[in-house]
Amino acid sequence: MNTGLYFSAAKVLTRWLICAGATLSLTLALLVASASAANAATSVTVVGLFPGKAVVVINGQAPRTLSVGDKTAEGVTLLATTADTATVAIDGKRHQLDVGQHYAAPASASKGLGVTLGANSQGHFLSMGQVNGRTVQFLVDTGATSVSIPSSLADSSGIDYRKGQRVYTQTANGVATAYRIVFDSVTLGDITIYQVDGIVMEGKGMEVALLGMSFLNRMEMRRDGSQMTLMKRF
Repeated sequence: MNTGLYFSAAKVLTRWLICAGATLSLTLALLVASASAANAATSVTVVGLFPGKAVVVINGQAPRTLSVGDKTAEGVTLLATTADTATVAIDGKRHQLDVGQHYAAPASASKGLGVTLGANSQGHFLSMGQVNGRTVQFLVDTGATSVSIPSSLADSSGIDYRKGQRVYTQTANGVATAYRIVFDSVTLGDITIYQVDGIVMEGKGMEVALLGMSFLNRMEMRRDGSQMTLMKRF
């Protein structure tokens, strides 16, 4: 047997195995990195507002100034600004943020069953959503028994709330007339709940819709500092 030939072949085989192992390790690393990037959440913080412009921090990077209509590589588009708020589209979804408010989208949209909200400067959780397909601004209110909307929104949405049960409720402005009804659907982010108990409040003074427990009790709620994550349970 040619011993020199045997050891030469062994060296070639060893080098091939080492190279193959390194290639496999590199491939696995790239796959993991790719998956991590795909699952990464997009976060946005509004740190300044000017007419037609907003200064934002995206994914913890350095602040940058966006003009209305600008879209970043991270999928963030500035849609509008006011003296107090910026309206942005994050991965195609519309959000209204106060100065100092932070929003973080859930990783991989939590398979369409979750949403993460950021508290505004007053510590309130606000988000755009829908009631019966009509866009509203929600205020998360764990003290509210039901999802509540003002009668002006119900009228513009074609909801015949006066067929519901009339009740009276105490508000900051005194006793108000309200009607108990069932909303066909309530949507927040990628979460839609059907047949949701609701309240329509008559009179003035209610500027936003309240996202109450008739919706929230079907969620798993997690609070982490200035962020709240809602996951659909059923």
